[in-house]
Amino acid sequence: MSEELAGLTVGLIGAGNISRIHAESWKAVGARVLVYSLEGAEELAQRYGLEVVASLDELLAAVEFVDIVTPSATHKEITLAAIKAGKNVICEKPLTLTAADSHEVIDAAAAAGVRLYPAHVVRWFPAYKAAYDAIQAGRIGEVAVARFYRQASSPAGAGWYRDVARSGGVIMDLMVHDLDQARWLCGEVTTVYAVQNPPTVDGVSPVNVAAHVTLTHESGAISHCRATWGATGTTFQTGFSVAGSSGVLKFKSDGDTGYKEELQDGAAAGDLLIPESALGESPYLTQLRELAIGLRGGPEPRVLASDGATAVYLAEAARASMESGQPIDMKTFVSTGVVA
Repeated sequence: MSEELAGLTVGLIGAGNISRIHAESWKAVGARVLVYSLEGAEELAQRYGLEVVASLDELLAAVEFVDIVTPSATHKEITLAAIKAGKNVICEKPLTLTAADSHEVIDAAAAAGVRLYPAHVVRWFPAYKAAYDAIQAGRIGEVAVARFYRQASSPAGAGWYRDVARSGGVIMDLMVHDLDQARWLCGEVTTVYAVQNPPTVDGVSPVNVAAHVTLTHESGAISHCRATWGATGTTFQTGFSVAGSSGVLKFKSDGDTGYKEELQDGAAAGDLLIPESALGESPYLTQLRELAIGLRGGPEPRVLASDGATAVYLAEAARASMESGQPIDMKTFVSTGVVA
C-alpha cells in the first residue's frame, strides 16, 4: 500500500459484474474492503478476500468512504445515505439517471462537507488520456471534428438494463463514457442531436440497438458518438478519431497497436463486458487510487462530480432530442427529472 492510502478501509456497495474489478483494484492498493449487497456478497468476498457486512448502516459505520457499484437506478438513494452518514463517495457512472438528481446529490455532499467523485474510468485509459494531453499541448491545433464509438454485447437481454427507467438505455449506460470524452477533449457542448434505432417503446430498450449523438461545442468543433448494444457475443470495441487544424489523433481498440482489450472472467456469455489493458496497470486501479487520494485530501482527480452531472445532462438531452426529433439547445435545456 502506498503511504498516501495507509490504513484504508473501503465500503464496497454492490456485488454485480463491475464489482469484481473494483474489488480487485482495492485489494491491489492494500485496502481493507467491506462489502454489502442484497445478493452476491458472499461469493465476491470469498473470491477477493473481502469482509461481508449484514446491512448498509453497519458498513457506513465501519468504513472511511464508500464505492457504489450497484444498478444505476439505486445510485441516488445510496449516495444520499452515505452523505447523510458523513462519508465520502465514489460512485460508478452514471452518477444518477437524471441531471436534476445529480445536482441534488452534489448539493447534499457540499452541504455535508463530503466529497463525491463519479467513476468515469475512460479518462484513465491510456489512449484517451494521451489524446487529451496532445490536444491540451496544441499538437493537432484547433479541434474541428471528432468521432467516438463504443460497442458491447447487449446486457439488455436479461436483468435490469432493458428497463430504461432503471438503466437509462444504451446512451445513459454505455455512450455516457463517450459523451464525457467528447466534452473532455472538445470542450463544452452547445447543442445535442440524437437518433436511436430501433427506438425505445413503452420504456423498454431493444436488445440490439444503436444510438448516434451529434454534439456541437462552444469552440465550433463537432463531435459524433455512436454506441451499440449488439448481439450476444459481440466483441467489446471502442475507438476515436479527433481531427484538428494541424493533425489527427486516432485509436481503435481492435487495431494492431500493441494495446489489447481483454474481457473479464465470466463476461463472454453476454453479460456487460469490461475492457482491461493487457499492458501496464489496469485503468480501473489507476482511477480508484487517484480518486481515493483525492478523498483523503490529496490533489483533485481528473474527474469531479460536476463532470459526472454534465455527462448525465448530455445523455438526458440526447433522449429529449430523440423524443422531439429536434436538436436540443443546452443553454435552455432543463432536466425534467424523469428517466423514461
